[in-house]
Amino acid sequence: MSDWLAWQVVDSAFPVGVFAHSWGLEAAWQAGHVDDEAALRRFLAESIQQTGWGVLPLMNAAYNRPERLEELDELNHAFLTNGVANRASRVQGRTLAATAARVWPSRAMTDLQARLHTGRAHVAPLSGVVFRTIGLPQETARKVVLFAAARGVLSAAVRLGIAGSYGAQQLQHAAGTQLDAILERCRELAPEEICQTSPLIDVLQGAHDRLYSRLFQS
Repeated sequence: MSDWLAWQVVDSAFPVGVFAHSWGLEAAWQAGHVDDEAALRRFLAESIQQTGWGVLPLMNAAYNRPERLEELDELNHAFLTNGVANRASRVQGRTLAATAARVWPSRAMTDLQARLHTGRAHVAPLSGVVFRTIGLPQETARKVVLFAAARGVLSAAVRLGIAGSYGAQQLQHAAGTQLDAILERCRELAPEEICQTSPLIDVLQGAHDRLYSRLFQS
């Protein structure tokens, strides 16, 4: 696999719709939970940890055994009891699959699209199947998932005016140590080990639909 593929997948120009979501940050900001840089740093750390424990196990399992997609999809659906996060996961999953099918057309991608007609299409397990299908190495896929979570939070922070562009990049760089630690800790977690490590963020994100005004979908 050429490094160009990995860079293409993590590029902000790759049209998977992640920038329509704030990962719960918008609701947390309006609730006063994130009101300064220190609070943003904590929110970022909690979001990275939640991705490691709640997303990587499902992505890994689907990457290793694509035939389990429907089973893992249902597990993901039961796990995401927060309606806003559940909806966002399904929207992002279908967008990822549709984009991959157009960018890297193949029989495998066509078959995957057909399987989604009767499924939930949650982004965590679907990412595993898509990344395997396009030839992205599993370790790179893990890093893509974690990097995207950190970048998504910080991109939302910039657009909400919580942090400036330079400050967000400093936080992104500083998060590298935690990203490595979470990657090491969660690399081999089984899907049965998924858990909610940041229940407060989950509660705050669930309130997103009730915000008087909002910039993001979730």
